[in-house]
Amino acid sequence: MGDEEIIRRRLLFDGEGTGDERRLNVLLKGFLAWCNSTDSVEETQASYARMIGQIAQCEFAATKSLRCCEMNTAEQQHYDDLYNQIEEGIVSAKKDIEATKKELQEARQIRRNKMEYDALAAIIQTQPDRRSNQEKLSLLRQELEASECECHKMEAKLEQRRKQFHLLISTIQGLQQLLNDDEAT
Repeated sequence: MGDEEIIRRRLLFDGEGTGDERRLNVLLKGFLAWCNSTDSVEETQASYARMIGQIAQCEFAATKSLRCCEMNTAEQQHYDDLYNQIEEGIVSAKKDIEATKKELQEARQIRRNKMEYDALAAIIQTQPDRRSNQEKLSLLRQELEASECECHKMEAKLEQRRKQFHLLISTIQGLQQLLNDDEAT
């Protein structure tokens, strides 16, 4: 058996590597020696005191191991709580990011709308206002009515001239016929 194998077996037997196995073996051997001892009372008292000390060391190691286990469990719980808090923080941050993205989109849309409004307002400002357009329209209507009235007068005059021209032509034709009749006679 190699040295590595011996060390490996001792670590397996020792458990957590605190030497508890060895202490218990020494305590057991000491107890058996004390029970089978035929020594004097003083040596028996000394062996007894050593065993009490070894028991105290074993109890201390067991208590220490228990406290370490409790501390590790408490730390594990603390880390689990911290992990949950971080997870909640991440979820909350994601929600905040989504809400901020929506607000940004809304702000961009509002800005686009405002830019379009400003462009339309600038175009509208270049056009004359309603009152001046109404005044121009009123003047144009008056001019149109005057022109239509003038047109009716001209048409009436033209009609009168046509009738007069037609009468003149009829008269000329009548005279021509008379002259033709006079020449023929």
